[in-house]
Amino acid sequence: MDVLARRFEEHRTHLRAVAHRMLGSLAEADDAVQETWLKLARAGADDIDNLGGWLTTVVGRVCLDALRARRLRREDPLEAHLPDPVIGPEDTGHPEAGALTADSVGPALLVVLESLTPAERLAFVLHDLFGLPFEDIAPIVDRTPVAARKLASRARGRVRGATPSREPDPATQRRVVDAFLAAAREGDFEALVAILDPDVVLRADNGTLTVVRGAEAVAGRAAVFRRAAGAATTRPALVNGAPGLVNTLGGGLLSVMGFTVAGGRVVAIDILSDPARLARLDLGGLGVDLRACRVDRPEKR
Repeated sequence: MDVLARRFEEHRTHLRAVAHRMLGSLAEADDAVQETWLKLARAGADDIDNLGGWLTTVVGRVCLDALRARRLRREDPLEAHLPDPVIGPEDTGHPEAGALTADSVGPALLVVLESLTPAERLAFVLHDLFGLPFEDIAPIVDRTPVAARKLASRARGRVRGATPSREPDPATQRRVVDAFLAAAREGDFEALVAILDPDVVLRADNGTLTVVRGAEAVAGRAAVFRRAAGAATTRPALVNGAPGLVNTLGGGLLSVMGFTVAGGRVVAIDILSDPARLARLDLGGLGVDLRACRVDRPEKR
């Protein structure tokens, strides 16, 4: 069993990334990975030629079942909340940094994925994001490979145009984010408007999602954020694989800010400040005491 557990751990990061794309929740992703481990522990690996492929197929089925169950329960869609961010240290020499960049996607894509049917989402995620062939995807969704290809194609059509393209250079992204932060700290409205795309979208989730559109409207909110932050400490971090900000006060987490940068400007800002959800985040060794974020109220999805 120890050997089997070690082999499974070699695939855990990949499985968690797949489950996060499928479910949009890190807590649910961890549950799906745990269920995948239990299935492997019961089945054993003696008759499995390709363990990575087998595990990806199993976690895909687990997530597909979870998405279908979610729809049957008529739960509130994830559009009502920001998906859980993936956070890590902004250090290219850090062993986790490259994996975070490769294994993270922005909230805009996760929100679009939530609008797909479970089968479309699985076909798109497994093929387009993780390169699984349609011959392997087809049995998971009870379709032929041709039908699975059509599912992914329909999903791809929904995704295109709905998610902004990121600036590919991390250093350029960081310079733009730093310029935004400097302007916000100074309360320089004109500088903020200049660094924001005219059609920028701000999504702020403090338990209820607020969406603000347009450079001037977002710049006005940034000034409010500056005043509210007060003595908070702002730390650079990777948020969903791109340069972002983690705001703390006395070691406790206040908010996590993710940015999408394109064409030298900020085109999207995502701020998570819901204390119940912040307390569950894995901050990837940033040194933030999550105990200071805990609240005595029911957790939100």
